[in-house]
Amino acid sequence: MAVEAKGMMRAMAGEAERAEYGDFARCVHCGLCLNHCPTYRLWGREADSPRGRIRQMFLVDSGEMAMDSTFVTHIDRCLDCRACETACPSGVEYGKLVELARGRIEKEYRRKGMARLGRDLFYRRLLPYPKRMAALGGLMRLVQQSGLQKMARSAGLLKLMRVDKRADLLPEIDRKFFSTETTRTFPARSARRARVAFFAGCVARMTFSALSEATIRVLRANGCEVVVPEGQWCCGALEVHAGYRDVAREMARRNFDVFLADEAGFDAIVTNAAGCGSTMKEYGLLFATDPEEHKRAKRFEGMLKDVTEFLDELGLTAPMRHVQMRATYQDSCHLLHGQKVREAPRRLIRAVEGVELVEMELSDQCCGSAGVYNVTQTETAMALLKRKMECVNATAAQTILTANPGCLLQLRAGAELAGKGQEVLHVVELLDRAIGPERP
Repeated sequence: MAVEAKGMMRAMAGEAERAEYGDFARCVHCGLCLNHCPTYRLWGREADSPRGRIRQMFLVDSGEMAMDSTFVTHIDRCLDCRACETACPSGVEYGKLVELARGRIEKEYRRKGMARLGRDLFYRRLLPYPKRMAALGGLMRLVQQSGLQKMARSAGLLKLMRVDKRADLLPEIDRKFFSTETTRTFPARSARRARVAFFAGCVARMTFSALSEATIRVLRANGCEVVVPEGQWCCGALEVHAGYRDVAREMARRNFDVFLADEAGFDAIVTNAAGCGSTMKEYGLLFATDPEEHKRAKRFEGMLKDVTEFLDELGLTAPMRHVQMRATYQDSCHLLHGQKVREAPRRLIRAVEGVELVEMELSDQCCGSAGVYNVTQTETAMALLKRKMECVNATAAQTILTANPGCLLQLRAGAELAGKGQEVLHVVELLDRAIGPERP
């Protein structure tokens, strides 16, 4: 029976999607991935390496091993950073394998009470609903601004509840959220060179409004008309990484409806979040058994660009002033390993006169953010962050540049906890600073 037909039958039966034998067979267990895997570098355990996890996934899929708590733990510990993909000479699609495995875990494995309820609340009851997320964001801001969080820390309550380290990694909620309630169009500041749609994300609207506004300013300054379409919401990346593939599909369909409208006429869909972009560039994997939606997914993928990738291809034309800065660049995993974009952000950084770019050791290793990994696997995330900050500190850079909001949060925590108070900026924020304030 053909692979497509088997996949269709599974989908119709409500079964979890599974990888095919050929997906596993590409791994020849050569071990070239080992030194690139953050968890293997930390612990040196085969079961927490890419090839070890692939072996376990294959055994579970073939029925030779039970889907038990040990298996789930090893899969949960994976950051899905995909550094192994970059290192692999055989072209193993590890990200696809681990995400399918997590989808199957979500359908077939019963987690313990609080973990199950917490995951269901976040991924099914909160994240897909903009108004609920906005209400949660408002509540979090109230707690932050009222001083309750500081009081709880001072009284030792956060430590007693074992959430003190997680609290260090929580983002500061913006006073005013970035709005997509109505479609907004921002004209190019010079001769129009492109018309683009800006993907604003979900959590980023409440925590990175300034980054969104900076992105729009930089695009406009370089000849882009920028449209922020109403009705857009989450990309589905967090859901895909957690195994909630059905929820991710609904998020993808919503984005198809918003961004692929016939009358839109966009040259590109631009995002400033590498994690979002990596998932959206692989929407086709969510619709492998749905020909019509797969067609829309491939069309969407073809239009999606990371902002650094897009600006590098378009070319910078906006006049920029001198910015005196010694900086180092942290590769976002899902930009480098997921989207295979390495040089574009570096070229943009070097285009700013006065910036000295110093490469750090292990710039391509995960900082520990990895979506919500720093919340679900905090100790491991903090160990990775500690090593990352050692590499940053060795460069004597005053500024850390990166290209993903999650990395920004993690690195800002690192600069405060284990660094030397370095400033942490998105590459587009550096460009915005160099371009300067918009003049009438």
